[in-house]
Amino acid sequence: MIVADPDEHVVTLPAAVKFPVELRPPPGFDPERPETWPRVEGRLEFVGGRLLYMPPCGDVQQDVVTDVVLALGEWVRRHPEFVLGTNEAGMRLGDASRGADAAIWRPDAVGPYTRGLRRVPPVLAVEVGGEDESAIELREKARWYLSVGVPHVWLVLPDEREVLVLSVDGERRFELGAKLPEVPELPGLSPEVADFFRQLGAGGG
Repeated sequence: MIVADPDEHVVTLPAAVKFPVELRPPPGFDPERPETWPRVEGRLEFVGGRLLYMPPCGDVQQDVVTDVVLALGEWVRRHPEFVLGTNEAGMRLGDASRGADAAIWRPDAVGPYTRGLRRVPPVLAVEVGGEDESAIELREKARWYLSVGVPHVWLVLPDEREVLVLSVDGERRFELGAKLPEVPELPGLSPEVADFFRQLGAGGG
């Protein structure tokens, strides 16, 4: 869903366009079958009966996503009873098909590989703010996660160097110098907020 197809027509959008942009689904499109999705340079989700497009990640977002995955990956290596997904980790939950910047599942919950979208909620979903995504828009996606059974959501905000931790119990904000609270279902997972912004710090922000 995130690769370029040289045979696709190039569409030029106005500079003031607001993302996400709704696309007309191609013939044969089935939100439950990734092979029927359009091939574009960017990110796609199917939400509320609409096929939505976002452009590729900018440099800040991609660097922070990398730091998030490295921090979570260290924990997953020590806990092989869990699996970490990234690269717009696809999931089909409710009537929507969406992707997370990072997510952690229990392998015994997701079952064997199908080469399709995962159909059970992850224990934790992580979203990183980008050039076209405000904290308000990320909170909207977080509410969706919670509504379909994801118990824990982390929103990582590069501009603020903060992390919002959301659950059905509410929302908490953590700044540089703090550690995120351990997720009960993920024992020992309690990274430093700074772990998610190491490359930004090394590059001068």
